[in-house]
Amino acid sequence: MIPVLLVDDDQELTTLLAQYLEREGFAATAVHTGEEGEVQALSGRYAIVVLDVMLPRLSGIEVLRRIRVSSQVPVVLLTARGDNIDKITGLELGADDYVPKPSSPGELVARLRAILRRVQPLEPPASEVVRTGTLALWPGKRQAQWGGQQLELTSTEFSLLEALARQAGQVVSKQDLSLNALGRPLTRYDRRIDVHISSIRQKLGPRPDTKAWIQSVRGLGYLLIAE
Repeated sequence: MIPVLLVDDDQELTTLLAQYLEREGFAATAVHTGEEGEVQALSGRYAIVVLDVMLPRLSGIEVLRRIRVSSQVPVVLLTARGDNIDKITGLELGADDYVPKPSSPGELVARLRAILRRVQPLEPPASEVVRTGTLALWPGKRQAQWGGQQLELTSTEFSLLEALARQAGQVVSKQDLSLNALGRPLTRYDRRIDVHISSIRQKLGPRPDTKAWIQSVRGLGYLLIAE
């Protein structure tokens, strides 16, 4: 059973979700305030967190911000359908994905499984390393270094950067990046890839010529400069 934390003030909803998740191989624990959610998410007991944005007192966005200070546990946001501000803000703060409310439990389970497959891939050798310039990635351990320093990435950011690093110096289409990092085809007007790439750029910092290490190629995709 995969331990999952549900953080939502709707107790009836979390009860139904927990029952559905249990049938799908998850062991769900539900808490109903942002404060409880923060404590439990940082406990190290859960493989993934489902976090509602609209929580009383301490919002889901603020809970996510606090989680990301010290933990890279995968987080899926539950957002109001059509609320693009919360979606983009959540992704920028390090959410791995979001699911609009209301949505089917089946969709949520599919998103959880896709993220967990990326976080726990099919046993790549722990010693395997992907290198380009001063970037080093260990897919088996989900660890990254940049210029010899530890690079803190969310699971989605790691998958995106790995896909770019494996083809450094070449343009990788957004569709390929979406399939590799998000586990599903890219849909029209979907900005998830762009938001995650923006976050990675900030973490890598600028090149000596002040340009970004990850270049956007209009109409094609993204390219990681190989140096």
